[in-house]
Amino acid sequence: MGSRRAAVLGSPIEHSLSPVLHGAAYRELGLADWTFDRIRCEADELPALVDDLGPEWAGLAVTMPGKRAALAYASEVTRVAELVGAANTLVPRPEGGWLADCTDVQGVVGSLNAAGGVPSGGRAVVLGAGGTATAALTALEELAIPSATIVVRDPARAGEALACAGRVGVQVDLVRWDEADFAALCGGADLVVSTVPPAAIESAVADIVRAGCVFDVIYHPWPTPLAQAAQERGTRVVTGLDMLLHQAFAQVRWFTGQDAPREAMRTALRDATATELPLPV
Repeated sequence: MGSRRAAVLGSPIEHSLSPVLHGAAYRELGLADWTFDRIRCEADELPALVDDLGPEWAGLAVTMPGKRAALAYASEVTRVAELVGAANTLVPRPEGGWLADCTDVQGVVGSLNAAGGVPSGGRAVVLGAGGTATAALTALEELAIPSATIVVRDPARAGEALACAGRVGVQVDLVRWDEADFAALCGGADLVVSTVPPAAIESAVADIVRAGCVFDVIYHPWPTPLAQAAQERGTRVVTGLDMLLHQAFAQVRWFTGQDAPREAMRTALRDATATELPLPV
Protein backbone atom coordinates (compact mmCIF):
# COMPACT_ATOMS: atom_id res chain seq x y z
CA MET A 1 0.00 0.00 0.00
CA GLY A 2 3.02 2.29 0.43
CA SER A 3 3.77 5.05 2.87
CA ARG A 4 0.64 6.69 4.27
CA ARG A 5 0.00 9.37 6.85
CA ALA A 6 -2.73 10.14 9.37
CA ALA A 7 -2.99 12.52 12.31
CA VAL A 8 -5.18 13.95 15.03
CA LEU A 9 -6.01 17.66 14.82
CA GLY A 10 -6.92 19.78 17.82
CA SER A 11 -5.86 22.32 20.41
CA PRO A 12 -4.51 21.49 22.89
CA ILE A 13 -3.20 18.29 21.35
CA GLU A 14 -0.01 17.35 23.20
CA HIS A 15 -1.64 14.75 25.43
CA SER A 16 -3.86 13.05 22.84
CA LEU A 17 -3.81 9.26 23.11
CA SER A 18 -4.92 8.78 19.50
CA PRO A 19 -1.33 8.13 18.30
CA VAL A 20 -1.08 5.30 20.83
CA LEU A 21 -4.20 3.62 19.48
CA HIS A 22 -3.57 4.16 15.78
CA GLY A 23 0.12 3.33 16.05
CA ALA A 24 -0.67 0.02 17.72
CA ALA A 25 -3.27 -0.75 15.06
CA TYR A 26 -0.93 -0.03 12.16
CA ARG A 27 1.83 -2.18 13.66
CA GLU A 28 -0.54 -5.07 14.23
CA LEU A 29 -1.91 -4.77 10.69
CA GLY A 30 1.60 -4.83 9.22
CA LEU A 31 1.41 -1.25 7.96
CA ALA A 32 5.05 -0.50 8.71
CA ASP A 33 5.17 2.61 6.50
CA TRP A 34 2.16 4.27 8.11
CA THR A 35 2.56 7.14 10.59
CA PHE A 36 0.14 8.94 12.89
CA ASP A 37 0.96 12.39 14.27
CA ARG A 38 -0.46 15.11 16.51
CA ILE A 39 -1.07 18.47 14.80
CA ARG A 40 -2.13 21.55 16.73
CA CYS A 41 -5.03 23.12 14.86
CA GLU A 42 -7.64 25.68 15.85
CA ALA A 43 -11.09 25.44 14.31
CA ASP A 44 -10.55 28.36 11.94
CA GLU A 45 -7.27 26.88 10.75
CA LEU A 46 -8.72 23.52 9.73
CA PRO A 47 -9.86 24.27 6.15
CA ALA A 48 -6.52 25.67 5.01
CA LEU A 49 -4.58 22.91 6.74
CA VAL A 50 -6.61 20.13 5.12
CA ASP A 51 -6.50 21.88 1.74
CA ASP A 52 -2.70 21.61 1.81
CA LEU A 53 -2.55 17.86 2.47
CA GLY A 54 -1.19 15.59 -0.22
CA PRO A 55 -2.33 12.22 -1.61
CA GLU A 56 -0.35 10.30 1.02
CA TRP A 57 -2.93 11.19 3.66
CA ALA A 58 -5.28 8.37 4.67
CA GLY A 59 -7.38 10.25 7.20
CA LEU A 60 -7.67 12.67 10.07
CA ALA A 61 -9.02 12.34 13.59
CA VAL A 62 -10.43 15.65 14.79
CA THR A 63 -10.79 16.63 18.42
CA MET A 64 -11.87 19.89 20.01
CA PRO A 65 -12.24 22.63 18.99
CA GLY A 66 -12.47 21.54 15.34
CA LYS A 67 -15.35 19.06 15.20
CA ARG A 68 -17.95 21.43 13.80
CA ALA A 69 -15.40 22.94 11.43
CA ALA A 70 -14.66 19.43 10.14
CA LEU A 71 -18.34 18.85 9.42
CA ALA A 72 -18.64 22.16 7.60
CA TYR A 73 -15.51 21.49 5.56
CA ALA A 74 -16.51 18.05 4.27
CA SER A 75 -17.95 17.50 0.82
CA GLU A 76 -19.71 14.32 1.99
CA VAL A 77 -21.25 13.68 5.42
CA THR A 78 -22.44 10.44 7.01
CA ARG A 79 -25.90 10.29 8.54
CA VAL A 80 -24.39 9.97 12.00
CA ALA A 81 -22.25 13.09 11.66
CA GLU A 82 -25.25 14.98 10.33
CA LEU A 83 -27.33 13.91 13.31
CA VAL A 84 -24.65 14.85 15.82
CA GLY A 85 -23.90 18.12 14.11
CA ALA A 86 -20.15 17.53 14.37
CA ALA A 87 -17.43 15.27 12.97
CA ASN A 88 -14.37 13.72 14.56
CA THR A 89 -13.17 11.90 11.43
CA LEU A 90 -12.22 13.10 7.95
CA VAL A 91 -11.43 10.65 5.15
CA PRO A 92 -10.22 11.63 1.66
CA ARG A 93 -12.43 10.38 -1.16
CA PRO A 94 -10.98 8.86 -4.37
CA GLU A 95 -12.95 11.31 -6.49
CA GLY A 96 -11.76 14.28 -4.45
CA GLY A 97 -13.05 16.00 -1.37
CA TRP A 98 -13.35 14.65 2.15
CA LEU A 99 -15.97 12.57 3.94
CA ALA A 100 -16.92 13.45 7.51
CA ASP A 101 -18.06 10.93 10.11
CA CYS A 102 -18.58 11.02 13.86
CA THR A 103 -17.21 7.81 15.33
CA ASP A 104 -17.81 9.20 18.83
CA VAL A 105 -21.28 7.69 18.57
CA GLN A 106 -19.78 4.26 17.92
CA GLY A 107 -17.50 4.97 20.86
CA VAL A 108 -20.48 5.46 23.16
CA VAL A 109 -22.50 2.53 21.82
CA GLY A 110 -19.54 0.14 21.64
CA SER A 111 -18.28 0.83 25.13
CA LEU A 112 -21.73 0.58 26.69
CA ASN A 113 -22.49 -2.69 24.92
CA ALA A 114 -19.11 -4.08 25.93
CA ALA A 115 -19.89 -3.20 29.54
CA GLY A 116 -23.15 -5.12 29.49
CA GLY A 117 -25.46 -2.79 27.61
CA VAL A 118 -28.45 -0.77 28.76
CA PRO A 119 -32.10 -1.83 28.57
CA SER A 120 -33.91 -0.77 25.41
CA GLY A 121 -36.80 1.50 26.23
CA GLY A 122 -34.95 2.75 29.29
CA ARG A 123 -34.35 6.27 30.49
CA ALA A 124 -31.16 8.30 30.39
CA VAL A 125 -29.83 11.42 32.09
CA VAL A 126 -27.19 13.52 30.34
CA LEU A 127 -25.19 16.00 32.41
CA GLY A 128 -24.03 18.86 30.20
CA ALA A 129 -24.95 19.89 26.67
CA GLY A 130 -21.67 20.16 24.76
CA GLY A 131 -20.21 18.14 21.92
CA THR A 132 -19.91 14.88 23.85
CA ALA A 133 -23.49 15.24 24.99
CA THR A 134 -24.72 15.44 21.41
CA ALA A 135 -22.80 12.26 20.56
CA ALA A 136 -24.40 10.57 23.58
CA LEU A 137 -27.87 11.72 22.54
CA THR A 138 -27.32 10.33 19.04
CA ALA A 139 -26.15 7.05 20.55
CA LEU A 140 -29.43 6.79 22.46
CA GLU A 141 -31.24 6.30 19.16
CA GLU A 142 -29.14 3.22 18.37
CA LEU A 143 -29.49 1.97 21.93
CA ALA A 144 -33.30 2.26 21.63
CA ILE A 145 -33.55 4.65 24.57
CA PRO A 146 -36.40 7.00 23.62
CA SER A 147 -36.10 9.70 26.27
CA ALA A 148 -33.55 11.61 28.29
CA THR A 149 -33.24 14.42 30.75
CA ILE A 150 -30.53 16.98 30.02
CA VAL A 151 -29.22 18.82 33.07
CA VAL A 152 -27.47 22.11 32.35
CA ARG A 153 -26.41 25.21 34.22
CA ASP A 154 -27.59 27.58 31.49
CA PRO A 155 -30.53 26.41 29.35
CA ALA A 156 -29.72 29.14 26.82
CA ARG A 157 -26.58 27.20 25.88
CA ALA A 158 -28.39 23.91 25.27
CA GLY A 159 -29.62 24.74 21.78
CA GLU A 160 -27.30 22.36 19.92
CA ALA A 161 -28.14 19.47 22.23
CA LEU A 162 -31.87 20.11 21.87
CA ALA A 163 -31.54 20.33 18.08
CA CYS A 164 -29.61 17.04 18.04
CA ALA A 165 -32.27 15.32 20.15
CA GLY A 166 -34.90 16.54 17.74
CA ARG A 167 -32.99 15.14 14.76
CA VAL A 168 -32.61 11.69 16.33
CA GLY A 169 -36.13 11.55 17.73
CA VAL A 170 -35.17 11.35 21.39
CA GLN A 171 -37.64 13.14 23.65
CA VAL A 172 -35.84 15.35 26.14
CA ASP A 173 -36.62 17.33 29.23
CA LEU A 174 -34.33 20.22 30.06
CA VAL A 175 -33.60 20.81 33.75
CA ARG A 176 -31.60 23.62 35.28
CA TRP A 177 -28.69 22.39 37.37
CA ASP A 178 -29.69 24.34 40.47
CA GLU A 179 -33.23 22.98 40.27
CA ALA A 180 -32.36 19.32 39.62
CA ASP A 181 -33.41 16.60 42.04
CA PHE A 182 -30.49 14.31 41.30
CA ALA A 183 -31.71 11.56 43.62
CA ALA A 184 -35.01 11.27 41.74
CA LEU A 185 -33.56 11.80 38.27
CA CYS A 186 -30.67 9.37 38.57
CA GLY A 187 -32.32 6.87 40.89
CA GLY A 188 -34.84 6.10 38.17
CA ALA A 189 -32.38 6.18 35.27
CA ASP A 190 -30.86 3.23 33.46
CA LEU A 191 -27.94 5.37 32.31
CA VAL A 192 -26.30 8.62 33.38
CA VAL A 193 -23.77 10.19 31.02
CA SER A 194 -21.64 12.83 32.71
CA THR A 195 -19.81 15.18 30.35
CA VAL A 196 -18.94 17.81 32.97
CA PRO A 197 -15.81 18.33 35.11
CA PRO A 198 -15.63 16.46 38.44
CA ALA A 199 -15.93 19.65 40.47
CA ALA A 200 -19.27 20.45 38.88
CA ILE A 201 -20.95 17.33 40.26
CA GLU A 202 -19.10 16.94 43.54
CA SER A 203 -22.15 17.59 45.71
CA ALA A 204 -24.39 15.26 43.66
CA VAL A 205 -22.10 12.24 43.29
CA ALA A 206 -23.89 10.06 45.86
CA ASP A 207 -27.21 10.59 44.05
CA ILE A 208 -25.84 10.17 40.52
CA VAL A 209 -24.46 6.69 41.24
CA ARG A 210 -27.96 5.42 42.01
CA ALA A 211 -28.37 4.95 38.25
CA GLY A 212 -28.08 1.53 36.65
CA CYS A 213 -24.92 2.55 34.77
CA VAL A 214 -22.68 5.62 34.96
CA PHE A 215 -20.72 6.77 31.91
CA ASP A 216 -18.10 9.29 33.05
CA VAL A 217 -16.38 10.73 29.99
CA ILE A 218 -13.72 12.38 32.17
CA TYR A 219 -10.80 10.00 32.74
CA HIS A 220 -7.90 12.15 33.90
CA PRO A 221 -7.01 12.16 36.68
CA TRP A 222 -8.41 8.75 37.49
CA PRO A 223 -10.40 7.66 39.33
CA THR A 224 -12.78 10.59 39.29
CA PRO A 225 -14.89 11.00 42.43
CA LEU A 226 -17.92 9.89 40.40
CA ALA A 227 -16.24 6.71 39.17
CA GLN A 228 -14.90 5.92 42.64
CA ALA A 229 -18.34 6.34 44.21
CA ALA A 230 -19.92 4.17 41.52
CA GLN A 231 -17.38 1.42 42.03
CA GLU A 232 -17.89 1.50 45.79
CA ARG A 233 -21.66 1.25 45.35
CA GLY A 234 -21.36 -1.51 42.75
CA THR A 235 -22.76 0.62 39.92
CA ARG A 236 -21.41 -0.24 36.49
CA VAL A 237 -18.92 2.34 35.24
CA VAL A 238 -17.97 3.16 31.67
CA THR A 239 -15.11 5.59 31.10
CA GLY A 240 -14.00 8.14 28.57
CA LEU A 241 -11.07 5.85 27.82
CA ASP A 242 -13.54 3.15 26.79
CA MET A 243 -15.17 5.65 24.46
CA LEU A 244 -11.81 6.75 23.04
CA LEU A 245 -10.89 3.13 22.36
CA HIS A 246 -14.15 2.16 20.67
CA GLN A 247 -14.36 5.26 18.52
CA ALA A 248 -10.81 4.57 17.31
CA PHE A 249 -11.85 1.10 16.09
CA ALA A 250 -14.13 2.75 13.56
CA GLN A 251 -11.48 5.31 12.56
CA VAL A 252 -8.96 2.57 11.83
CA ARG A 253 -11.51 0.90 9.58
CA TRP A 254 -12.11 4.18 7.73
CA PHE A 255 -8.39 4.90 7.27
CA THR A 256 -7.04 1.45 6.43
CA GLY A 257 -10.02 -0.45 5.04
CA GLN A 258 -9.23 -3.24 7.50
CA ASP A 259 -10.90 -4.34 10.72
CA ALA A 260 -9.27 -2.80 13.77
CA PRO A 261 -7.04 -5.13 15.85
CA ARG A 262 -9.02 -4.50 19.02
CA GLU A 263 -6.95 -6.40 21.54
CA ALA A 264 -3.67 -4.83 20.39
CA MET A 265 -5.20 -1.37 20.65
CA ARG A 266 -6.69 -2.09 24.05
CA THR A 267 -3.37 -3.36 25.36
CA ALA A 268 -1.53 -0.33 24.04
CA LEU A 269 -4.00 2.02 25.70
CA ARG A 270 -3.71 0.28 29.05
CA ASP A 271 0.09 0.33 28.83
CA ALA A 272 0.10 4.03 27.95
CA THR A 273 -2.23 5.09 30.75
CA ALA A 274 -0.64 2.81 33.36
CA THR A 275 -3.96 2.39 35.12
CA GLU A 276 -6.04 -0.52 36.23
CA LEU A 277 -9.14 0.66 34.46
CA PRO A 278 -11.52 -2.11 33.47
CA LEU A 279 -11.54 -1.46 29.73
CA PRO A 280 -14.07 -3.79 28.12
CA VAL A 281 -13.63 -4.63 24.46
